[in-house]
Amino acid sequence: MSGTAKISAAPTSLPAGAIAASLRNACVKFGSFTAIDGISIDIEEGQFYTILGPSGCGKSTMLRLVSDLIPAASGDVTIFGKSTEEARLAREFAFVFQDATLLPWRSALKNVELPLEIGRRRGVPIPVGDKTPRELLDLVGLSGREDALPHELSGGMRQRVAIARALVCHPKLLLMDEPFGALDEMTRDHLNLQLLRIWKETGVTILFVTHSIPEAVFLGQKVLMLQAHPGRLREVVDIDLPSPRTIEQRDTPEFTRYSAYLRKLLETC
Repeated sequence: MSGTAKISAAPTSLPAGAIAASLRNACVKFGSFTAIDGISIDIEEGQFYTILGPSGCGKSTMLRLVSDLIPAASGDVTIFGKSTEEARLAREFAFVFQDATLLPWRSALKNVELPLEIGRRRGVPIPVGDKTPRELLDLVGLSGREDALPHELSGGMRQRVAIARALVCHPKLLLMDEPFGALDEMTRDHLNLQLLRIWKETGVTILFVTHSIPEAVFLGQKVLMLQAHPGRLREVVDIDLPSPRTIEQRDTPEFTRYSAYLRKLLETC
């Protein structure tokens, strides 16, 4: 690659204590079908990773493996040095799906408070963050909409409620599976900017699945490119763009070079 954009394979090992999630030769099978095979990667704490790859390459499967929703057929997965089950029970991570999955009879504020209520009922210790549910709604730009029911909110607003709900237990790792995939381009751009602001303010580590190359470049400090049949880690690409990022950066030569490089990779995956 020529020009000022630096594109390179990132190291996959970091000093002890700096790793949010670690996968070692991770393999997931559904019956005789191998969904992902031999993935080894260290996810650095406090970083924003986006995950790209062709359909069927195991992007969502990788998130579900990390979140203890599905087991590994072989290999090891740890979250902050714990097993995925231990990390789940300790509320070390949270998951944001493509569908906001809000309870329709509960207000925005009550939806955000739901994990805290469930934890109290079950007697589960809840990590204490520095922001209340109401403050989290303010963080995602929904101050004044605390009492609104889901049907009174736009799709983008519902996703912001889902993000606030995910942050209410103060997770150190946020897993996001195409959370903006069903939204229009303008709304997606707005939420991309808000998510970067939230990431900076909270310091949470983010693993974000997307099908959009521009979104992957805009959000990610690193892009994990997966290849299909079976899903394997093809390359880790460092994204060296100025911060804070702006929508206008998408028109720069550097952004275009990153996008072209990832598109070429994707075509061979």
